[in-house]
Amino acid sequence: MKLSDFKYNLPEKLIAQYPAPKRDKSKLMVLDHQNQTIEEKVFSDIAHYFGPDDCLVVNETKVFPARIMGTKDKTEAHVEIFLLRQLEDGLWEVLVRPARKVRVGNRLSVGKDLVCDVIDNTVSGGRVVRFNYSGDFFEIVERLGQSPLPPYVRRDPEPMDKERYQTVYARVRGAVAAPTAGLHFTKELLRRLQKKGVKMVPIVLHLGLGSFRQVIVEDLSRHKMDSEYFEIRPESALAINETMKKGGKVVAVGTSVVRALETEVTSEGWVKPGRGWTDKFIFPPYDFKIVDRLVTNFHMPCSTMLMLACAFAGRDFVFKTYRRAIKEKWRFYSYGDAMFVH
Repeated sequence: MKLSDFKYNLPEKLIAQYPAPKRDKSKLMVLDHQNQTIEEKVFSDIAHYFGPDDCLVVNETKVFPARIMGTKDKTEAHVEIFLLRQLEDGLWEVLVRPARKVRVGNRLSVGKDLVCDVIDNTVSGGRVVRFNYSGDFFEIVERLGQSPLPPYVRRDPEPMDKERYQTVYARVRGAVAAPTAGLHFTKELLRRLQKKGVKMVPIVLHLGLGSFRQVIVEDLSRHKMDSEYFEIRPESALAINETMKKGGKVVAVGTSVVRALETEVTSEGWVKPGRGWTDKFIFPPYDFKIVDRLVTNFHMPCSTMLMLACAFAGRDFVFKTYRRAIKEKWRFYSYGDAMFVH
């Protein structure tokens, strides 16, 4: 398949600028992959599709306020610093804006507690900086930073975004973008699933800005994903493998979970524990080894998330669903409605 196979036109008014009033009251399009049927539900109805031997695999990554404002020493010019990923203690890959004014050797100050020196350029047009600070780095950033929002949310962050652009089970700080399929779950809904016997299995994949980077090469085999840190603990791998042995369904909440699980697969088709960096890019055709069902949002044209959804459910079936959602004015992207493929 080619890049042009994943283009579609979306009216801008369907890009959700705010979340639904209640997380689990967003709409849910349920896709039966085997029978090629589509049902329209409310997200809280998803509990009906789980059995007692199933497991729900969630991404526990926590978004931190990665957007901080600084000034250049000497000129006092204002600079936006967007933290992408920590390379080692105090050393970060960042995006800066305006980039043309920030060169290697510059020093940037963020309030009184935080300064950084620009020490290198990156291949993707960012910078590598070394921070100087006293105390806990993340506590300083929590105090000085702003919640990052996707570029298609065309408004300034508001106080409610700190809670709503975060899953209710977020625990491990390190993402600059939320695993948005998980935004629909409430604690009450998760308790309902656990009462049915469904195991909730946590893994971690810290999403970076690469999540929003569109593919630009027509030959998909030439696209290179940004590497993102992931971790699958031994107890999580064991729970998933036990589900598979019992004949239960492994339900992935979001494309980030799928990528992490499909990265750590043994030759016999089991999940193995592990941690590290993954640049796994899944597009049609793809033979999924672990995941049986997928919860996901409606994604941008030509995005890697859309390609993964098409690999999972079939490109034509997914596009049929998207056309229906557009016709009926469903809400798209991070704060939008959801799909469940089973």
